[in-house]
Amino acid sequence: MVPTFWAILKTARPQRWVRNLSLFAAIVFSGQLFDPAVFWRVAWGVVVFSLVSSTVYFFNDLVDAPLDRMHPFKKKRPIAAGNLPEPVAIFLTVVGFFLSLFLALKLQYFFFLAVLAYFLLQIMYSLKLKQVAIIDLLVIATGFILRVYSGALVADIHLSVWFLLCVIAASLLLAVGKRRAELSLLSDRAAAVRATLAGYPERLLDVWVAMFAIMSIFSYILFTFQQPAVVPSYRLVPLLLVLPRALSVEKWLMLSIPVVIYGVMRYLQLIYKENQGESPERILLTDAPLLTSVVLWGVLVIGVLYGIG
Repeated sequence: MVPTFWAILKTARPQRWVRNLSLFAAIVFSGQLFDPAVFWRVAWGVVVFSLVSSTVYFFNDLVDAPLDRMHPFKKKRPIAAGNLPEPVAIFLTVVGFFLSLFLALKLQYFFFLAVLAYFLLQIMYSLKLKQVAIIDLLVIATGFILRVYSGALVADIHLSVWFLLCVIAASLLLAVGKRRAELSLLSDRAAAVRATLAGYPERLLDVWVAMFAIMSIFSYILFTFQQPAVVPSYRLVPLLLVLPRALSVEKWLMLSIPVVIYGVMRYLQLIYKENQGESPERILLTDAPLLTSVVLWGVLVIGVLYGIG
């Protein structure tokens, strides 16, 4: 019983639930992070999306089991390794599908539609789309975008088009970085394990990584230019009262730009130096410099927008 429980937990991939924290993005930048009613609605949305994503992993591992057995890391997945019986995985997939849709509908109708769209997209990805070059990258990126939009839907908040541009760019960077790391990791076996890797020459992926890294940085810079503080700047930094007008600006979110640039550069370094980009959440949780930059960015954003400290 205990080995089966751990096999189920491993297949559910709880470490990847960190991706679902992106649902909080909309309320952070709208100034409603500390509104209890809104916060808890989004928190429940995170729980639902965590159930959704885990259900998708069960389905994906069932479909991918034969290929996973040829992968240096994925061969250890419980279904591929034979530690989790397929009938159990099928049962949990069906239960997770209906339960997550039910909870999503109870929360908010349009959130339910977003969850359903995510489900259908991931099922098509597992069955076919992962085998189509370029489309597979767009599907991965769309998954991140749907998470952010789901947070805005469940909270009924308008999402800035500038922030959406940041999300699109960062999502594409993570998707391309994932494929670039896989290509380096699998080497000669790349095409056998994942067919689409045969359609991605290293030089092409390098160009795409550079393109979306630049796009991510500049879209974030433009976003900080457009994002107003939630509280007046004189409450945030009393020193502004005695500063000359040339330094009295409302764009203090620009202070976070160097941190974002460092974070992107560190992510690229990990992709090319250590080939860890196959799992973005793994390097986020295990790489101290990258994790520090994310925490510092969060502190700066909350501090600037809400005047904390």
